[in-house]
Amino acid sequence: MFSHSDHIREIERVGRGLPSSRDDMVVKSWRRCLEHHRLDPAQACEAYIVPETRLKEHRQQSEDLIAIARSGLEHLFRQVAGQNYVLLLSDRQGVTVEFLGDPLFNNSLRKAGLYLGSEWSEWRAGTCAVGACIETGEALTIHQSDHFDNTHTPLSCTAAPIYDIHGELSAVLDISLLSSPILKTSQNLALHLVTASARRIELANLMAQARHQWVLRFSRSPEFLDVDPEAAISIDGLGRIAGMTQGGAKILARSTGLDWRDPRLIIGEPVSRFLDLEIDDLPELTRRRPTQERLVFARDGNALFAHAIEPHSGVRAPGVSRAQIPPPLRRLGGDAPEIVALQAKAAKLARTALPILIQGETGTGKEYLARAIHEGSGLTGRFVAINCAAIPEQLIESELFGYLPGAFTGASAKGRKGLIEQADGGTLFLDEIGDMPLALQSRLLRVLAEREVLPVGGTVPRPVQIRIVSASHRPLQTLVSQGAFREDLYYRLNAATLSVPPLRDRRDFDWVVEQMLERHSHAAGQRTLSPAALVALKAHDWPGNIRELDNAIAVAAALAEACVIDVSDLPDYLVARAEPDDADDAGTALRLMLDACNWNISEAARRLGLDRSTVHRQVRRFHLKPHR
Repeated sequence: MFSHSDHIREIERVGRGLPSSRDDMVVKSWRRCLEHHRLDPAQACEAYIVPETRLKEHRQQSEDLIAIARSGLEHLFRQVAGQNYVLLLSDRQGVTVEFLGDPLFNNSLRKAGLYLGSEWSEWRAGTCAVGACIETGEALTIHQSDHFDNTHTPLSCTAAPIYDIHGELSAVLDISLLSSPILKTSQNLALHLVTASARRIELANLMAQARHQWVLRFSRSPEFLDVDPEAAISIDGLGRIAGMTQGGAKILARSTGLDWRDPRLIIGEPVSRFLDLEIDDLPELTRRRPTQERLVFARDGNALFAHAIEPHSGVRAPGVSRAQIPPPLRRLGGDAPEIVALQAKAAKLARTALPILIQGETGTGKEYLARAIHEGSGLTGRFVAINCAAIPEQLIESELFGYLPGAFTGASAKGRKGLIEQADGGTLFLDEIGDMPLALQSRLLRVLAEREVLPVGGTVPRPVQIRIVSASHRPLQTLVSQGAFREDLYYRLNAATLSVPPLRDRRDFDWVVEQMLERHSHAAGQRTLSPAALVALKAHDWPGNIRELDNAIAVAAALAEACVIDVSDLPDYLVARAEPDDADDAGTALRLMLDACNWNISEAARRLGLDRSTVHRQVRRFHLKPHR
């Protein structure tokens, strides 16, 4: 007969390192509860239901996943109908954001925590299926006295992880019973069903987010390839891994001996690194060929049947390999997919005569991109830049169009060639074009239409051949609707538009920092950043973008006494919230990042380049809490 006191003593023996007949993952969870979460097995803890306002926040953050998972949950619930199972979908914090159960048992289910809004994180509930699944990333069953807390020992819970397309734990699907047979093996079917449902939810999520990319689905059996694949990956237009299900991650990682739990080693890598195929081979794996002939080989020799699904809209990322991108464009960013896509698009446009409009916040590097486009264009003329917002309105006309001798009071006796004419045979870059006066917009429109320029005071136009690249931090379409910018000029300038992301959204932030450190190290000696200093940089919103970051790095490199730049070397406004005596402490740096992200764990993890579960563990380790 089960005894609470015997259960407590068993946990205490495990805590002392004594052997146990429990599954290894149960033993490890008990030890985490004792050593890391500091839980007391003798102190019963009733199920915790988060307040309604918090539940609403959790459900809002998970609404896309809930919508995708709902049909899968309902299908699973029908499969176990009549067996008194309850289905829980928990987010990565362990909070139940969706629930399916028999309403006749609502009171009992709520009391047991098998209900909407229940929190099953390991640090709060002890060893449980959801919490252990979040910690291990594996499907598992926590059966009756496997639970750490005596309150939960009547339950039998089976859970499987749901990963997002970037290989990070996104949610947990749990199927539980208020009471069950004594043998743990009675839940083997439940483990199979919940694992299969989680796999199908991951696949549905991948398909929803990869509409404009190739999707490659895998199966070991040709009969199930098109109806119930085991794994899938998505591939961008450059042939790189853009997304994957958990099964896809394991196939790719195993093929080259990598750890599937570290998606950074996989995402963004060429598919040819893992499989014996190139992007041009994918059309041969569509349904146009018999299933038995669609066989691919992984680099470890593993053979799989594959089904390639073409991009839905036919719109693909530019089909340019990184080696084909001109060096000036490659130097503008790291390997983040959105940056490489921008470089590839710019590389294709550079060789055309199309006018290009670059949109982006102040300081994002719009002029650098314009110069790189010119350098990759093959044009022999000059790159001439003019900031339309920096030249007095009364001088813009003469600056742009030039003037004849004696055209106006103070004019040079020799006259002057305007910037447009100086750019003949090359590129004219019009920065902050949105600030150009309306009267001059009409004259610029004539230049673009007629390919000739009329100097101030002149009567005979001069032919010019120029490539126009313009830029603005203001949305030109809005200025057009407000009557502040000519619509006909707008359509002349933005035959193609390139959008430069703000620094706070760039996934190659570390690469940008490294380039700046290298540049400023020449004057001050080789410099590197301490981990805490890097976190402090990532916690800032960078309204001035790359220009602001460059200034911050320059200051820090000059002030650093040693080769390692610490938090205290950074400009004061970057560390204003840090305590003076612990500015280089990892916990303080993490708190700075969380405060900057309004305690949005997902956003903080994205900026730090970490898995969300890692951030959660660090929060608990340093006992961090939001400021009230």
